[in-house]
Amino acid sequence: MTVTALPRPRTSDGILSRLSRSPDLRALLLGLASALALPPLYGLPVLLLTVPALLGLLAGAPDWQRALRHGFVFGMGLHTAGLYWLTDAILVRVHEFWWVLPLAAPGGALPLSCFTALACVAVRAVPPGWRRVLLFASAWTLSDLGRTLLFSGFPWNLWGEDWSFPNRLGDVMIQPAAWVSVHGLTFLTVLLAALPTLGRRGWLAGAAILALWAGAGAARLALLPHPAATGPLVVLVQGDVPETEKQDRGQARTVFRRYVALTAAGVAEAGRRRTAAATPARPIAFAWPESAFPGLIDEDPLARQVLMQAAPAAAAGLVGSVRFDAHGRPRNSLVTVLPDGAVGAVDDKFHLVPFGEYQPGFLPVQLVPGGGFAAGPGPRTLHLLGLPPVGALICYEVIFPGQVVQPDDRPAWLLNVTNDAWYGDSSGPRQHLQMARMRAVEEGLPLARAANTGISAAYDATGHLLGRLGWGVSGTVVVALPGPLPPPLFARLGNAEPLLLCLLGIVVALVPGLFRVFFRN
Repeated sequence: MTVTALPRPRTSDGILSRLSRSPDLRALLLGLASALALPPLYGLPVLLLTVPALLGLLAGAPDWQRALRHGFVFGMGLHTAGLYWLTDAILVRVHEFWWVLPLAAPGGALPLSCFTALACVAVRAVPPGWRRVLLFASAWTLSDLGRTLLFSGFPWNLWGEDWSFPNRLGDVMIQPAAWVSVHGLTFLTVLLAALPTLGRRGWLAGAAILALWAGAGAARLALLPHPAATGPLVVLVQGDVPETEKQDRGQARTVFRRYVALTAAGVAEAGRRRTAAATPARPIAFAWPESAFPGLIDEDPLARQVLMQAAPAAAAGLVGSVRFDAHGRPRNSLVTVLPDGAVGAVDDKFHLVPFGEYQPGFLPVQLVPGGGFAAGPGPRTLHLLGLPPVGALICYEVIFPGQVVQPDDRPAWLLNVTNDAWYGDSSGPRQHLQMARMRAVEEGLPLARAANTGISAAYDATGHLLGRLGWGVSGTVVVALPGPLPPPLFARLGNAEPLLLCLLGIVVALVPGLFRVFFRN
């Protein structure tokens, strides 16, 4: 009698076992876990596990095509988790765009992951060891520069921002950004995370680098001069208007009255502080968030007069508003209102959000109604009578390192107005805030930030918090801005500096013998 063994049924345990042996699944899970290092979680130690594991996956890939795929999948995990908050924007108008809901975060992650894949496949050019660690840090940072500068640019989820802890330790750790920008911090972060692959020597080298990093940041804070109190008293007005209410034209008067009442109270408080501090010459300015005015303020003289009569002590109001240019195109603008109600300098947003504010030209299908907004000419410094010159940054313009200051007209302070209500009480507004803080350090300029639903805040030129109004609060915060610092190294050299750092690291990793010959001669 012949006994035939029946095949074992496919159990869920067997499926899980096969999945656990899938390099692509491991790459995806490693990417997802790496997102824990991003603000506001700051789980930096996780990179000491995920980055060495990723390098192991890349080393075990049978060919460069497989390594490229592993890098892409890792990037999809990292950036999809890091951009989950994009889904909140769809929920605001889910009745119209419900079909986009599952695509928002992966769609945003897709182009970013292509850059990540290129950085990952590059490491196969050298054998394991210190050269691979250096090449990986350089290639990763170079890919981040690429997604900052190429196409429309979207430098989100930069690992250099993982050190911007909201406390004194964060102040210390972000100081080297003044010399090498957030991209330099990313280079150091990837280097530290990859060094454990070198064993005990790698751990010791990482500890030494971290100690030097912290020491350099602490020394900079201790040795920097304290700028004179030459900045204005800035009243940051946070209306906390939900996006659904903001888009309801029937609520326009209610929204305007709310902002006027808050402005009146905030400017009055600033006046009392100015009197108590015996600084009568210190100017007062108030700032409304991006598109906070529910209409066209440049075409509404009555609204401007009502506003400035409610804030008679203010030298100027800086109001986020849509306006139409001479060609009838809408612009996302910051309009300054003078004490007599006249319109002063105007800044138009120049870094528009792709698919949200404009349609990239390569798409054959019209997705953005009317073609979207028209772009402004670039970062501008606004000069207003009685106020130090201010660099205006609307919404996500502040996330671009080295692109926030007019090159030939350096301002005395930066103002970022934004509307993060689209993204809910998520990590998105908090990451956006830390990016603004990083620009203050890189440029050596104090920065004030007015956000519709929060988080409104101000930082001095070292990134130290001066005042803050949390998420989902209606109110004002009055901040006495200090003066600027002398331009740091990065402010003078720009993105060419981290670019040269990456290229130097790549050359050293690829051609180590070249440097031995050079120094021998």
